[in-house]
Amino acid sequence: MNRTVCGILFSWLCFTLAGAGQTSLPKPIRWGADTDGGFPYVFADPADPNKVIGFEMDLARALEGEIGRPIEFVQRQFESLFADLARGDIDIAMNGLEITPKNLQRAAFTRPYYVYQLQLVARADEQRYRNLDEAKAQGLVIGTLGGTAAAELLKEQNVPFKTYDDQQGPYDDLVQKALDGVLMDLPIAIYYVAPDKQLKYSQLRPGLKFLGPAFADGYYGIAVRRDDEKLLADLNRALDRLIANGKLQEILLKWKLWTPDQYRLYESVSVVAGGSDLRFADYFVLLLRGAGVTIVLTLVSFALAVLLGLVIAMARLYGPTPVRWLATGYVEFFRGIPVLLLLYFIYYGLPEAVGIKLDPFAAAVLGFGLNYAAYEAEIYRAGIGAIPVGQWEAAASLGMSAPLAFRRIILPQAIRIILPPMTSDLVALFKDTSVVSIIAVVELSKQYQILTKSGGGYVQIGLTTAALYLLMSVPLGYLSRYLEVRWGRKG
Repeated sequence: MNRTVCGILFSWLCFTLAGAGQTSLPKPIRWGADTDGGFPYVFADPADPNKVIGFEMDLARALEGEIGRPIEFVQRQFESLFADLARGDIDIAMNGLEITPKNLQRAAFTRPYYVYQLQLVARADEQRYRNLDEAKAQGLVIGTLGGTAAAELLKEQNVPFKTYDDQQGPYDDLVQKALDGVLMDLPIAIYYVAPDKQLKYSQLRPGLKFLGPAFADGYYGIAVRRDDEKLLADLNRALDRLIANGKLQEILLKWKLWTPDQYRLYESVSVVAGGSDLRFADYFVLLLRGAGVTIVLTLVSFALAVLLGLVIAMARLYGPTPVRWLATGYVEFFRGIPVLLLLYFIYYGLPEAVGIKLDPFAAAVLGFGLNYAAYEAEIYRAGIGAIPVGQWEAAASLGMSAPLAFRRIILPQAIRIILPPMTSDLVALFKDTSVVSIIAVVELSKQYQILTKSGGGYVQIGLTTAALYLLMSVPLGYLSRYLEVRWGRKG
């Protein structure tokens, strides 16, 4: 009996201790950042893509030791970091986030952990300008990342500029002479332009140079939800200790990012929230401009797809065997690859492969035209194939040649069948144009991203953007249904 009671008590004690051990484990801090082109902040190790490295990863590991809580990396899109933070999907955001008045409206920030500057980059043979004022006077176009301090500065100084979603795109376009210059934070410029740094993970683009000294100082900080005051205080104390004991300096030296300006981190830095949300009149005009680009891009791309699709359908239906094989291969190839990959290849791959350089809008038109032509060719083929053979025979009995019979008898009847599904494809293309932001075409959805990253509200700007898409696409939906009723086949 005593043995049984002792056994029960021993089991209860073990269970209690195990439970206490589990509950005492510190809760991980979920850190959101984007590894896509994140040199030197946070990026996938080229030697082991499953491993994430970067100077901010080293900083996160150092913060773990100071706070006593694990920091868990969570891959997020850079554009959505503040929204993810507000939703509670992540606890902190650290991804080269600039402590600016507009960003301070969206989240609380820790004390700075890096003093950055902006660096202007040009081609090595550039002689037309020496600074932003001279570039502005000549109407030269400068590339930068959207939603950054560099983009705000270019906007404030009325310098013509183009925004990108990734770091390497502007430098690649500069090399290919699609841009006249690039303005980004100095840490990025060092890894893409400075050959004297001897960086292990260098992304150097040949033929580029720094144009003048770096300027426009700013600070990087860690974004935290406003209501998470304890975490904010813990992070600030941890950063204070890392600065005081020299560990932060060691990390920056390791990544060749230490500059004399970093001694300012030892000072007390205060940045207060300021600015105001965009007014409806401000962003509505910009969204309308983006909608205009969307409409033109859609119509021009679809016109190319319709014309090319007809040629492919004819080749597949009436061409000799080798031509039919080629037409079939075209359809299967372009229906089988993502349009995003196609746009990347046309815009970035063609200059490298064959020296053909297209501006972003032309590349977008060509990409969508080639892609949608494969779908339109199948619609043509189905519509033409649905016309009874007797129509051909009747035309031949009237002395018409095959081309004449096709033009006057077959195609007009086939159009009644193919117009409704083609209209549906046109509606789909309106929405698919959103992917062209990857090659710096500022259409409606890209304009939405720019405005939200510039301090605009996600909800009001998002609803306005959705309304504009509906105004463009819903009438086409009604047209499609009208054509189905008006010209649809009745069986």
